[in-house]
Amino acid sequence: MTLVYDLDYPHGLSLPELTARIGGKAANLNVMAAQLGLPVPSGFAVTTTACNTYLASGWPDGLDGELRTHLARVEERVGRRFGDASDPLLVSVRSGAPVSMPGMMDTILNLGLNEATAAGLETVSGDARFAADCHRRFRGMFRDIVGTDAPEDPWLQLRGAVEAVFRSWNGDRARTYRERERIPDDLGTAVTIQAMVFGNRGADSATGVLFTRNPATGEATVYGDVLFDAQGEDVVAGTHRTEPWSVLDERLPAVARELRGHAEALERHYADLCDIEFTIEQGRLWMLQVRVGKRSPQAALRMALEMAEDPSFPLTRAEAVRRVAALLAHPPLAAVRRGDAPPPLTVGLPASPGVASGEIITSPDAAQAAAEAGRSVILVRSETSPDDVHGMAKAAGVLTARGGLASHAAVVARGWGIPAVVGANAIEVREDGIRVGGRSFATGELVTIDGSTGEVFVGQVSGSREVVPEAATLLAWAKDLGIPVGEPKSEPAVEAPAKVASVSELTADDVLRCLLVKGLVNPDGLAVAVSASAEQVRPILDGLVTVGLAEVSAGAFRLTGSGKLHALALFSTDTVSLGGEEAGVTALDGFLSLDQRMKETVTAWQLRDVGGDQTINDHSDAAYDAAVLEGLAELHADAAAWLAALAARLERLDTYRIRLQRALTLAQHGDPRFIASPRVDSYHNVWFELHEDLIRLAGRRRSDESAAGRA
Repeated sequence: MTLVYDLDYPHGLSLPELTARIGGKAANLNVMAAQLGLPVPSGFAVTTTACNTYLASGWPDGLDGELRTHLARVEERVGRRFGDASDPLLVSVRSGAPVSMPGMMDTILNLGLNEATAAGLETVSGDARFAADCHRRFRGMFRDIVGTDAPEDPWLQLRGAVEAVFRSWNGDRARTYRERERIPDDLGTAVTIQAMVFGNRGADSATGVLFTRNPATGEATVYGDVLFDAQGEDVVAGTHRTEPWSVLDERLPAVARELRGHAEALERHYADLCDIEFTIEQGRLWMLQVRVGKRSPQAALRMALEMAEDPSFPLTRAEAVRRVAALLAHPPLAAVRRGDAPPPLTVGLPASPGVASGEIITSPDAAQAAAEAGRSVILVRSETSPDDVHGMAKAAGVLTARGGLASHAAVVARGWGIPAVVGANAIEVREDGIRVGGRSFATGELVTIDGSTGEVFVGQVSGSREVVPEAATLLAWAKDLGIPVGEPKSEPAVEAPAKVASVSELTADDVLRCLLVKGLVNPDGLAVAVSASAEQVRPILDGLVTVGLAEVSAGAFRLTGSGKLHALALFSTDTVSLGGEEAGVTALDGFLSLDQRMKETVTAWQLRDVGGDQTINDHSDAAYDAAVLEGLAELHADAAAWLAALAARLERLDTYRIRLQRALTLAQHGDPRFIASPRVDSYHNVWFELHEDLIRLAGRRRSDESAAGRA
């Protein structure tokens, strides 16, 4: 079995299949190098199969030999040798999972440096400062990521770095991101190894991140950051103040023209927003990464509309509508502040749209604890890193003093739909609060951020919401083209709940429980979960907002701090009805005996084994899919019997059985979304919510269950 492939190897696979084999980073590098002929540093990729083998049974047989063979090819192409003290080849080692996980995994730059090769780099470059900077960065990265000082032998460095990337797949921050995004745990990560190119070689060198359109607003203008005389991690880490990419037109106009041309070629190849990383070494441009970019819901609609309206762009109206159909079912709302808002305390960069209010919290651990105690928080950091994601996931908004529009905080917040303001450099972040322009604000004081304008306000600033204007045109296209934007119009008959809620039966408590389990949900999604109609739940939601128990974010509803406390009290009462906390723990243990089967089923639906490699399931094998569905039906029979016994003690749990049956029936009748899609009330979504409900009934938290390996 081949475990290593050159980046320009002609695989003959579809992009999803290639991504499953060598990860998203290397697959997209293959597109740039092999298909589009763009300038990509020479390198190779270690497969996800190698990672999974390592995690299961240790270092794979034959991997050492393949690494040496492929590194020899890189040496031949670039004219330098790995470990050569006179003119050393240095490499980068980066992770690249099949599913985009920005900032979640580990990277090591300048690998191959030791005392001898650092001296050689100084001689070849003629720049002692540059060589020392590279050596310092390498030693620090290796120590932080591998957990030990770098050995002198470059080959031992390489093996240690590859092992560290493999292990990082199961690191806390990677697990946190996968749990938030519901990414399967058994995909594994690939490793991309490339010849180093250096953005820290003087005034004509730089590194940057570029989006082909504005990912926050959707505006059709190139958007990004650049940092001169620096390496790539400095940009995404947010530790340095970047400049807008347009400064390249002034300082390196030929490079700016070349980069703009590559960006246009990539956007048209992918027919979508592209997120590009690049490095300029002494005036020469190198393309380091491309991927379809994350964007806000508002931006998604604007991009779809404008791309389809451009006759020269390779996206039809039908393709545009299908791309955003899930959003059109519940069009996103743009937050509009009231005209009487006070002057802002300070202004940063508008990184992720939306308005959020909450307590100032400066520690991700404290943010997580405060949010789980039912309080709304704004996580304020000098800059964020992957180690902060557990706090970001719980925060109502994120505010940073440093970093640009492509920093870690900006990218993750946009991907999660969390309002964010970055680069507010007037803010001094302290352990006990923040200081802005001579004024001090302690942790716990309220602030409001507007991720659409970059403004930061003292206290709570409210506003209204309006449906984004692009929704009307796209909905009209969908109607003309006969494309559904919500649930299928005709569905097979499925079992109805024993008691369908009437207006008088559905209570605010029912809605509060559901909001605690779901976190953030629109009225239609909540209606399905409580066996009601959207018309029934909307007035209840509005009432909860009025009394301060719920709030609106990006067109959906979630609990406020007070609302969470109220919902937790309801769960405590339910635990008593179930038979006490011990009975809740017993119920959770019973669920876990089924949960592993569920994980295996979803993984089998998303991936299948082809020639010893796991590849994305393109659903071309009807017999394979039928077997997976049969396995899901067998699991459901066992789960339904178990749930029925629980519902005899706590009647509301029977709703989960009904929802699971409905999802299974729809999947069996030809709608594959109802197995694992996060956009509908799929079997996997309902299962996830049932798990969350049972965790609450047992008096536990998901983070504790995850740490114990039970979630």
